[in-house]
Order: sequence, then structure tokens, then C-alpha cells
Amino acid sequence: MEDISLHLMDIVENSLMAGAGLIGVEIEEDLAADQMRITVSDNGRGMEPEFLAQVTDPFVTTRDTRRVGLGLSLMLANACNWGGGLVVESNPGQGTTVRVWFQLSHLDRPPLGDWPATLFGLILTREGVEFRYRHQVGEDEFELDTRELRQELGPKALADPSVIALLRRQTREALSQMGSDRARLL
Repeated sequence: MEDISLHLMDIVENSLMAGAGLIGVEIEEDLAADQMRITVSDNGRGMEPEFLAQVTDPFVTTRDTRRVGLGLSLMLANACNWGGGLVVESNPGQGTTVRVWFQLSHLDRPPLGDWPATLFGLILTREGVEFRYRHQVGEDEFELDTRELRQELGPKALADPSVIALLRRQTREALSQMGSDRARLL
């Protein structure tokens, strides 16, 4: 995958397939430790321990459209290549958490990519699913929670493409001011 946002989209799609109604994405760019840490958590149906033990195997998948599941195995391989790793925690009926970390300045690490566009595309097209997003760069932090936005703007506001476009611009501006990896691409 050419950028990390595509990996994130794949992990979020797994959460959606697991019936998640709330998905959290946290991105931390720790400049002092030269590390990027990403956590995706959901309240989906979770995984049985037997499946969890094999979840990063590319030939293990819950999909019936193909026999391979490359998302987590590819993310694990890339994270290891970038000086990091990946851990998946899950309990049946309680959801799943995927934690990935890697060296921020690693020469082979691709950029974060257009995560705001990816995130807001997911929000616009996934009615009934709430998203919580937190991005931290050093001491600076940006948070967005669709539950709060719906409460402030009205329940149907996030179905409006013009509202989503405005929120995406505001998110990009906030990330740019924080000096995030994504902002360096703008």
C-alpha cells in the first residue's frame, strides 16, 4: 500500500464487517521517541481465541469472497520493516483493538497519506456508525467524535457532503498547525 491511511482504512473495514457501531482511531506521532503509534479499536463482535491466534496469517480470513486476508499480515510485515510491530487484542462480544507502532523517521516508511479524506469518506458512507478520532503530535492534540458532532449539528448533518468537506478542511488545518506527518503532504 502506498500510504498508511490505506492500511487504516482496511483495519476500519474489518471493524465494520465485525458489526462495530463505534470505531476509535488514535494516531500519535511521538517526535522525541521517533515513533508513530496507531490504535484502532471497535465494539464489534470480537474474535474467538483460536482465530485471534492466526489473525495475521495471510491465509486466514473471515471473508467468503476470497481465501486470503492480507490486511493485518501486510500491516504487520510493514510495521516490522519500519522498526516496529503490531498487536491485536480481542474478546468475543467485546470488540477488537489493533495496535501498530513503527519508527517515524524510517527511510522506507510511507507517509500517513490523506487520512482526513479517508476518515470523512467512511463517516459519510457509514450511516449508523460512530467514529472517534484522536491525533497527537508531541504535546498538540486534535480530537473529533461524531457523536458530539451529531449532538451539536443535528443527527443528519454528517450525511451532508458539504458539512463533511468543511470538517475535512478544518481537520487538515488542525493537523497542519500541529506539524503532523499528513500535513507535510499538503
